[in-house]
Amino acid sequence: MKIIILITFILSLSNVFAQDNPTSFNITESESFHYDKKIDGILAMKTLNTGVTGVVLEHEKRNVLDKPYFFFDIFDKNLIQIFTKKVEIDKNESYVGDLYYNGILKVFTVYQPNKKERTVYVHQLDINHKTYKRVKLFDARIQKKQNLFATKNSHVTNFSISPNNTYFAVATDNISKKMNDYDIRVFDVETNELIYKKNYQKDKERGYEHNDLYIDNDAVVYSVGKRFLSKRERVEQKRGSMYKFVLNKITETDSQAIDITLDQKHVQSLSITDINDEMHLLGFYSERNENLLKGGCNFTIDLENFRVMSKKFDELPKQVYDDMYNERASKRKNEDKKELKNFNIDHVITTAQGDSYLIAEEFYITTSYAPNGQFGGAQVTTYHYDNILILKFNSEGNLDWGRSIFKVATSPSYNVFYKDEKLHVLLNSGKNLKEKKDGRVKVSKGFFESTALYDVEISQNGEVSYNKIQDNKGETTYQPFYGTYELNRFLMPSDGGKEKRFMILE
Repeated sequence: MKIIILITFILSLSNVFAQDNPTSFNITESESFHYDKKIDGILAMKTLNTGVTGVVLEHEKRNVLDKPYFFFDIFDKNLIQIFTKKVEIDKNESYVGDLYYNGILKVFTVYQPNKKERTVYVHQLDINHKTYKRVKLFDARIQKKQNLFATKNSHVTNFSISPNNTYFAVATDNISKKMNDYDIRVFDVETNELIYKKNYQKDKERGYEHNDLYIDNDAVVYSVGKRFLSKRERVEQKRGSMYKFVLNKITETDSQAIDITLDQKHVQSLSITDINDEMHLLGFYSERNENLLKGGCNFTIDLENFRVMSKKFDELPKQVYDDMYNERASKRKNEDKKELKNFNIDHVITTAQGDSYLIAEEFYITTSYAPNGQFGGAQVTTYHYDNILILKFNSEGNLDWGRSIFKVATSPSYNVFYKDEKLHVLLNSGKNLKEKKDGRVKVSKGFFESTALYDVEISQNGEVSYNKIQDNKGETTYQPFYGTYELNRFLMPSDGGKEKRFMILE
C-alpha cells in the first residue's frame, strides 16, 4: 500500500504546473481579533466610503446545550475592531437575507414559533453611529411543511432595495392546499414601515417559482420566475417545458405579467440585470431540459410598454469545452453540441462599459458505500464543487466569449470580482497547479498536498493567467468565498474558529 502511495505521489510531481506568476495585487493583512465562540461564517459585510467596515458573523448551535449567536462588528479603515455586539438568537431563528443603505446594514431573519407562524425580523447595524437594534418587520402564517421563503438562494433573490435607497421589497410564498399564493411587501428603508402589500400570481392550479427581484425608485416591483402550467395546459402542450417564464410588474394598486417566450427551449432560472439603463433577463438555456446547459440567453425588456423587446440564444463557444476536456473529447462534445449539466448561476457582474459576466459553478452530490469490516458500513455523501463557467455578454447583449476553469473541490471556495478591466476569480487550491499534457491547467488539491491562494485573472478578451497570492502552509488561510469587493479592493476573512483576521487585495 505504501509503495502505491509513493508511486502516485512521484507521478503527480511530473505534471506540476510551473507557477511563476505572482499576483499583481498589493496585499495587506489586519491584526487578529478574538471571539469567545467559534465563528461559522460571515453573513454580511459592507465597507463605507470612509473605509470603515461593518461585519455580521454567525455562531451556529452545535448541540442541545449550545446557543446560536450573531456578532455585529465594526472595524476602522485600518481594520482595527472598534465595536462589537454579541446577540443571542433563538434556536428557531435563521438568516434569510441582507441589504445595505446609507451606512446601515440590515440583516433579515425568520423566527418559527410553531409550524404555521413566522415572524420576520430586521437586525440593524448602524456603522456610522456604532449602534445595533432589532425590529420586527412582519408576521405571516404558512401551511404545514411550507416555507415562507421557498426560493433557493433567498438572500439573493427575495430582497431588493431601490437605487435611490428609499424603498426595499420582500418576496414571500404563501402556498396552501387550495391555492398557490405569493406576496410582495414594500417598506420604507428608513423607518421599516410597510408602504404596501400586494398579492400576485394567485391561482388554484398553476404554481409559481420566484427567481429574482427588482424594485425601482417609484416603488414598482418586478419579479421574474416560472409559472407552471395547469393540467389542461400540459395536455394541450405536446412538447416543450411544463412551465412558462413570466415577468411580473407589481404596484400598490395593480399587478400584471408578460410571458417570456422560450421558443421550445428550457431555462433553469433568469437574473434581472441593469445594462445601460435597460432591464435584461440573463440565464442559461438548454434544448433538452432545464438541468442542462447549451448556452446563454438574454431577454431585453421595454419597461415603458412592458414587453419583451428582443431575445437572444447563444451556444457555448468551443473554448469552454477546450478548457474542461482533452482535445479529443472537446472536439466530440462541441461537434455533437453536448450540453453541460449541474451548473447554477452564482454571480452576475455588470461593468461600467455595459458588459455582463455570468459566472456559475458545477455542483452535484454523490453517495457511496464505505465498508467498516465486520460491523458493516455506511453511506458516505460527497459534495462536489467543480468546474467554473464564465460567459461574457457585450453591451449589445451578444455573447462575446466563454471560458471555464478546470477545477475539482469538495467545498465552496471561490469568489469573483471585476477590477481594472479584468475579471478575478479567487480560490484556494493545491500548492502546485497541475498541467495536463494537452496544456489544460487543473485546479485541485492532492491528498498530501498543502494549499495555496490563487487569483485566476481573465482579460476582457478572455485570456487567462493563474497568479499565486500566497502558499498557505505556515501562513494564515483566508476564505475568498466570504469576501466582498468594494472601493476598488477585495476584503476577505481568515479561516479558523475563534481567532480571525482580514486580508485586503488592492
